[in-house]
Amino acid sequence: MGKLDGKIAVITGASSGIGLATAKEFVREGAYVYMMARRQKVLDDAVAEVGPNASGVQGDVSNLKDLDRLYAQIAQEKGRIDVVFANAAVPALELFGEITEEKYDLIFNINLRGLLFTAQKALPLMASGGSIILCGSNATTVTGPMLTTYSASKAGVRSFAHTWTQEWKDRNLRVNVVSPGPTDTAIFRGTGFPEEMVQGFIDHVVGKVPAGRMGRPEEIAKAVTFLASEDSSFIRGVELFVDGGMTSL
Repeated sequence: MGKLDGKIAVITGASSGIGLATAKEFVREGAYVYMMARRQKVLDDAVAEVGPNASGVQGDVSNLKDLDRLYAQIAQEKGRIDVVFANAAVPALELFGEITEEKYDLIFNINLRGLLFTAQKALPLMASGGSIILCGSNATTVTGPMLTTYSASKAGVRSFAHTWTQEWKDRNLRVNVVSPGPTDTAIFRGTGFPEEMVQGFIDHVVGKVPAGRMGRPEEIAKAVTFLASEDSSFIRGVELFVDGGMTSL
């Protein structure tokens, strides 16, 4: 018997990395998963990899019409949602003084605005006892150079969880944050910086990890599954750091 048997779950940013690993883990634990991502071909391949207990819905969380289309499909096909993992995010490595308005808007439109409406638009379908997991980052606590907008956007995620825990307590909904540390995903390669600069940043960050390595997407997925399941039934409003001990230093 799986920890998520019979649950209906939504995962945004689900076509790769932590999102894809979590979709696989949710299905292994008995859930049916709706996977949302921006790139159709990549999403199609990811859904095929997860298997028959998953559906793909192409969309961008910063486009509210895309979110409406996602939830309309779920309402028609399943009628409820038990778990939301608001995972979609974009990276940012940028020197202060070189931050552009366009890049600022991109980061906050996806990492914060998109996450907010992912959760808010799910509310009418959320079953009592449901779980909403927000993807944060330990960069809010263990921050550094070139992380001005990224760290700030993820700090807002933590604030959302605290507020929503209070606002939604009468709905019997749990809201928590999982905050990964440096994780071996393609996000580190999508910054637009030269490869040697990105690798230097990774080496610098990993040097601060007591575990001595980057995390694996599957390890983050296990933590998300815990927060989605009844194993965490008395846990609300927490930020669970999955970062190899970085925030304990």
